Amino acid sequence: MNHFELFGLVPGFELDTRQLGETYRQLQTQFHPDRFATAPERERLASVQQAARINDAFATLKAPLRRAEYLLSLRGTEIRGEQQTLQDTAFLMQQLEWRERLADLKSDPQPEAAIADFRQEIGQDHRHLMQLLIDSLAAGDDLKAADCVRKLKFVDKLLDELERFEDSLFES
Repeated sequence: MNHFELFGLVPGFELDTRQLGETYRQLQTQFHPDRFATAPERERLASVQQAARINDAFATLKAPLRRAEYLLSLRGTEIRGEQQTLQDTAFLMQQLEWRERLADLKSDPQPEAAIADFRQEIGQDHRHLMQLLIDSLAAGDDLKAADCVRKLKFVDKLLDELERFEDSLFES
C-alpha cells in the first residue's frame, strides 16, 4: 500500500491538505502505540511500526517537494536522494548570480530592504517553478517535473540561507 492509498487519496500532486490532516489524526488515534500498551508484544510492535509508517507517509505527502518526489518514484522516476546535478546552463548561471547577491547582502548599507527585494525575486521564481512542476506532473512529463523538483530544491535551500542571514542580522 502506497502513501496515497494509506490516506485514501488519489495519487496526484494536488491534494486536499485538510483531508490529509484529518485522516492523519484518525489513523494516529487508531494505531497510536498507547492504545496497545497492554496488548501482546507482537501487537505493540505492529502498532509502533504502523504509527511510524503513518508519520512518514504524512510528512511525505504534506511537503510539496517530497510529495512530488514520491509521486515521481511511483511513476518510475526515482530522484529521492540522487546526486545528479542540473544540466540547465541558464539555471546554473542564475544560481551563481543569486549566490553573489546573497554574499553582497552582507555589505549592503540597508540589508533589510535588500533582503526583502531579493526574497521577492526568488519567491517569483519559486512560484513559477512550482506552477511548471504542477503542469508537468499533470501532463505526465516526469522528466520535466524531476528537473523542476531539482531546481525547487535549490531555490528552497537559497531561501533558507537568506532567512538564516536575516536572523543573523538581529542576533548582532
